[in-house]
Amino acid sequence: MDEWRKSVVYQIYPKSFKSSNGQATGDLNGVTMKLDYLKQLGVDYIWLTPIYKSPQRDNGYDVSDYFAIDESYGTMADFERLVAEAEQRGIRIMLDIVVNHTSTDHHWFREAIKDQAGPYREYYIWQDEPNQWQSKFGGSAWAHDEVSGQHYLHLFDTSQADLNWENKELRRDVYEMMRFWVKKGVTGFRLDVINLISKDQAFPDDIGSDGTVGDGRKYYTDGPRVHEYLQEMNREVFAGKDLLTVGEMSSTSIDSCIKYSSPVRGELSMTFSFHHLKVDYPNGEKWSQAEFDFEQLKQIMSEWQEGMYAGGGWNALFWCNHDQPRIVSRFGDDGEYRELSAKMLATSLHMLQGTPYIYQGEEIGMTNPKFECIEDYRDVETLNIFDLKRKEGMPLHELMAAIQQKSRDNSRTPMQWDDSEYAGFSDHEPWIQAASNYKDVNAKNALLRPDSVFYYYQKLIQLRHEMPVITMGRYERLDQNDKQVWAYARVMEHEALIVLNNYYGKSVSFTLDEKVKDLYVGWGCEMLLSNYEHADTAPGEEASCLGQINLRPYESVVYYLKK
Repeated sequence: MDEWRKSVVYQIYPKSFKSSNGQATGDLNGVTMKLDYLKQLGVDYIWLTPIYKSPQRDNGYDVSDYFAIDESYGTMADFERLVAEAEQRGIRIMLDIVVNHTSTDHHWFREAIKDQAGPYREYYIWQDEPNQWQSKFGGSAWAHDEVSGQHYLHLFDTSQADLNWENKELRRDVYEMMRFWVKKGVTGFRLDVINLISKDQAFPDDIGSDGTVGDGRKYYTDGPRVHEYLQEMNREVFAGKDLLTVGEMSSTSIDSCIKYSSPVRGELSMTFSFHHLKVDYPNGEKWSQAEFDFEQLKQIMSEWQEGMYAGGGWNALFWCNHDQPRIVSRFGDDGEYRELSAKMLATSLHMLQGTPYIYQGEEIGMTNPKFECIEDYRDVETLNIFDLKRKEGMPLHELMAAIQQKSRDNSRTPMQWDDSEYAGFSDHEPWIQAASNYKDVNAKNALLRPDSVFYYYQKLIQLRHEMPVITMGRYERLDQNDKQVWAYARVMEHEALIVLNNYYGKSVSFTLDEKVKDLYVGWGCEMLLSNYEHADTAPGEEASCLGQINLRPYESVVYYLKK
C-alpha cells in the first residue's frame, strides 16, 4: 500500500491563517509559527492556497507571476524557511497550481494585448463574436478587448483570462513553472479547476432542443483533451518523484474521476468532486437559503465510495475549503450541539476511503460568521451575486439569508487562535472580521480541553495512520434510507468497521438489517470511537454492536469487528 494513502492534508488559506507582523492579512511566517500546532494535530501535508504575486481580485486565484511570492505573504526566503521547518516536523508542503487561467495583469496577457501577432496571443482564447457561455461568477464568460476588438474567455472573473491549453508553448511554460516549485522542496500540488482546461474548439452556443439556453459547461467540463494534457503533465513533472497530486474537478463524473486518479493511467493521485456539497441547492440554485437533503447526501457519498473503489480511483474527502461554508453550520448544529455535531461530521468523513482534507478551523469547530451587512463581505463572487440578484428583484432579507449560508467568506474569516482582540490572528484589525464567537471557539480553549473537537480530530488522524481497514476496506451502506442515521461498514477479509452517525438533534434507535447481523455473528466487537461518553462500554472494551443501538443527538459510534 502506498504510504500517501494513509495521509491527512490540512488546508491553509494564508490570508486568514496567522499574521506574524501585525498586518491585516496572514503571511508565510505566520504559518511557520503554527507548525508545532499542526504537528500536534498529526497532519502529513499542508496545502497552501495561492501565495503567488497577484492583484488579489480573487484572493490569489488570479496569478500575475507564478515565480514570485506575493509581498503580502512575505518573501521567497520566508517560503524556503517554511518548507525547511515543516520538513523537520515531518510535514510536507502542497502548493495550489492555478493554470486554467491567469490574471489579466500577468505579463503573458499584457503581451497578448500589446502584440496581437506575437506568441503570447495564442496563450489565451479569443473570439470575434462571443457565444452564450456564462461565467461562474455571473454574467457572460466573455470580455471585450477594445484594442483588438475581440473577446477573451474568462470562466471566472473578468480579470481571470482562460489559458489556451491547445498551445504547446503554453503547456511547456506551465510544466517549467511546476518543476521550479518541486526544486524548492514542494512535494504536492492541488490543481485548481483542472478539468476545465480543455475546451471544445468549436465554442458552440449551449442551446437545447427545446430552446433553453445553458451556461456552456458541457463544452469545457472534462473536455476532449484533458486526459491527454494531464498524462503529459505527469510525464513532464510528476514521473519519478514522490509527489501527491489532487485535481479540483468541477461538475465532473465518477467515470471521469476514475480515469483521473487510477494509477495505471498516469495522471493524478486523487480528485476533489463537489456533488455532495450541492445538496442544499434547491433545484440547483446556490443562492437560496435551504436545508440540506440528507438522503441525497448519503446517496451521493455512497455512490462515490462504491464507484471509485470499484474502478480503482481515489477520493479526496472533504467537508470544508476556502470556497465552502463551515460544515458545522451547514450540516450540523452551530449552537447547542456545535461540538458534538462537529465530531459527528468528522467521523462520517474520516472513516471513509480516500484522503481526508481538514480546512483551517474545522478541527476546532469554527462556524459561519453570519454577517448581517453586505459591506462586511469581501468575496468577489458574493458581491457580484448581490448586485445581480438585487437587480433581478430578489428581496434583500432573502438574499442576505442565502449569502449568510452560502458565501465563500464563511470560511475565510480569521483563524480563531485565542480570545484576545482579533482572535489572536493579528494585533491589527484584519482584512475581514472574525466570527463573533471567537472568545469561546478558539484553538487555545480547544488545546486545554481533552474532550475538545481538536483532540477528536487528532484521534481520527491517528486511527487512519494505524488501521489499514480505514484506508483500504470496501464501503457498504447499512442504513436503508433511515431518516436520521447514516450507517456504513468498511470491510476487509477478517476485520470490519461499523460506523453509525445520527445527523439530527434528537435521539434515535437504530438496528442493523438481519442479513448484515448474520455476516458478523461470532466476530469480536469493540467500541473504537464515540463522540459521547458511554457509561457501559469504553473504547477498547468488548461491546454489542449487533442489537438495537440508541443514538443520542448528533452521536457517532464506530465499532471494530474482528473475525
